[in-house]
Amino acid sequence: MQRSSDKALDTQCPISCKHRLGHVALRVQDMERAKRFYLGLGLRLTWEADDWCYAQWPTGEGIALLSPEYKAAGPHFAFHLQNRSEVEQMHEQLLAKGHSCGPVHDHRDGSASFYVQDLEGNWLEMLHEPPGGLPSNIGAEPIPLTYS
Repeated sequence: MQRSSDKALDTQCPISCKHRLGHVALRVQDMERAKRFYLGLGLRLTWEADDWCYAQWPTGEGIALLSPEYKAAGPHFAFHLQNRSEVEQMHEQLLAKGHSCGPVHDHRDGSASFYVQDLEGNWLEMLHEPPGGLPSNIGAEPIPLTYS
């Protein structure tokens, strides 16, 4: 996927929806060491897989730790959107402005997202989080984000 073109930049972008910075994804070399560090800061483990995990603050913001074997995505940050329709709207509007976006993808946890690069080459995920929060595969209660 190529980075969005400078020609497509519109500083008066009409894209508006309820969103917030939801998570950051980092590549880590030692998953167990990284987990211990972030859990020691007060984050709670929500999702754990062989090659990645997701931990959250009590307020719902999170961090995804990606092992070197994880190939589905690389380091990025994510805006979490309140409604799935807003993900589709954001996707359509960015494409209409000439930005190169990946397809909207439904995830097994009930979320939906797509990836886009900003004009500096940073990866951004636009993600709809289910209303009750992201479910846990380890038995933890979901922590919903609030949108003000």
